[in-house]
Amino acid sequence: MRRRVQRPVDGSLWGPARLLVVAVVSAMVALAVLAGAVLVVVAALTDDDPAGGGRPSRPTAPSIEPSRQDALAAAPMPTAEPDDALPGPLSTRVPEVIELPRPTGTGPAIVPTGFPQTPEGALAQLAAIDVTAMGTASLDGVRQVVTDWAAPGGPTPQTWSGVRVMADLLSAAGVSGVGSPQLSVVVRPVMGLVKGTVGPDFAVVCVDLEFTVTAAQTARAAVADCQRMTWAGDRWLIGAGPEPAPAPSVWPGTEAAITAGFRELRYA
Repeated sequence: MRRRVQRPVDGSLWGPARLLVVAVVSAMVALAVLAGAVLVVVAALTDDDPAGGGRPSRPTAPSIEPSRQDALAAAPMPTAEPDDALPGPLSTRVPEVIELPRPTGTGPAIVPTGFPQTPEGALAQLAAIDVTAMGTASLDGVRQVVTDWAAPGGPTPQTWSGVRVMADLLSAAGVSGVGSPQLSVVVRPVMGLVKGTVGPDFAVVCVDLEFTVTAAQTARAAVADCQRMTWAGDRWLIGAGPEPAPAPSVWPGTEAAITAGFRELRYA
């Protein structure tokens, strides 16, 4: 763990519901400062540290110059402060735009699919994976998505950073792994970037997601996700190997987001 997000709290001004919302947001923001499957910070307002199946058959992704793939994935990304993930002043600069293709069907775990074999198609598929997984607001839902959408050698239901984020979010909300009717998680992909490609079958892409979490009150924060994406027969999957260096989690449309290289996402 590199650092802990800490904010001063005046207990006379902050009620239990507000404290819960901030704890949930802190669990999401932590993804920006931790890489891969290391533990994320949940209890931003306390001194507590977190305690440290059959996969359906799918085409095997081709291996294309693994050393170049690893170098691309591991290349460092810009950094940001945890507070940059919270809603802030929008930039007056006009961001560049990435036009994403629309899905043509629905795949395993009810994830939209049918995106073309292009970098934009890889980015659209990652956005669909993240939105579906996090929208389940449950550990089982997130695990099912990564089981169906990770190539052999890729993230697993035990190692995927998305599973850890959901586990910490549910822990912060004080609910079990199956979620709760009182907890709502709505995810919207707003900005993204293509870090790079190695041939037509491999890309590292990042999506900047706007999370709206309701737990007694509503809070919003941005969470960025970068993944290796590999073309496997007829669809993009999260590729084999360690998860890429994390992108900064920055509120979409802010100066920090544009400076970090994120571009506005629009669907064709």
